Amino acid sequence: MQASDVMKSNVVTVGLGHSVRHAVLTMIEHNISGLPVIDDDGKLAGLITEGDLLRRAELGDETLHTADRAERDAGAYVKSRSWRVSDVMSATPVSIPEDAQLSDIAAIMLAKGIKRLPVVRDGRVVGIVSRSDLLGAIVEHEADDTAPGDEAIARAVNTRLHADLGLSPTGTGATVEDRHVVLWGNVADAAEREAARVTAEGVRGVTGVTNKMTVGDKGA
Repeated sequence: MQASDVMKSNVVTVGLGHSVRHAVLTMIEHNISGLPVIDDDGKLAGLITEGDLLRRAELGDETLHTADRAERDAGAYVKSRSWRVSDVMSATPVSIPEDAQLSDIAAIMLAKGIKRLPVVRDGRVVGIVSRSDLLGAIVEHEADDTAPGDEAIARAVNTRLHADLGLSPTGTGATVEDRHVVLWGNVADAAEREAARVTAEGVRGVTGVTNKMTVGDKGA
C-alpha cells in the first residue's frame, strides 16, 4: 500500500503570517498534533507541531533554562516568544510523495520521531499521513487469500514456510485437517518456531495452529 491509499486529503493548514495562537487553537479544534505551513503560492513551507511549542515563554522561563546552553541563543529566543508562525515552525519539514510505501513511511516516523507526514505533489500538500493512519492499514489488511480446502491450505502454508522463511523443505512442514494446521520439524531457534506459527495463522481459511516444531540444529 502507498501513502495515497491511507492519507487524509482534507488537510488543515496554516499560513506563514498566521499567529501562533491561531495555530494552537486550530490544533486543539481538530485534535491534531501538527499543521503544515503553506506559503503564498500554496506550497509547503514548514511544519508547526506540539514539539515546536513546548519551550514557549508562556509555559514559564524554567522550560528554557533546562535547555542546553548552546541552544539559548537569539534563535531560541525568537522561537519561544514570537507570535508569528513563520518564526516558530520547523522550516525544513520531512514530506513524502503519494507513492511512498507504508513500510518506508513507518521507517521515517520511527527514525525521525515524528507523528505526521505531509504528502506533497509538485510542492503542494495533497494529504497527510499520521501514525493512526498506519494503524488503520494494519486493521484493514486481510489475510493471504487461498482456495478453500485442506489440500490448498497445506500447499499455501508449506510454500510460505519454505519460500518466505527459508526453512528446510525436508526438515519442516505442515499438515492440515479440517482447516487446522499442524506444524512439524526442527528449526534453529525459538524465533523461527514463532515465525512459522505466524506464517500459518496468516493463511486464509486456517482455523487454528498446533506447533509441534522442535528447536535445535537447523536441518537436524
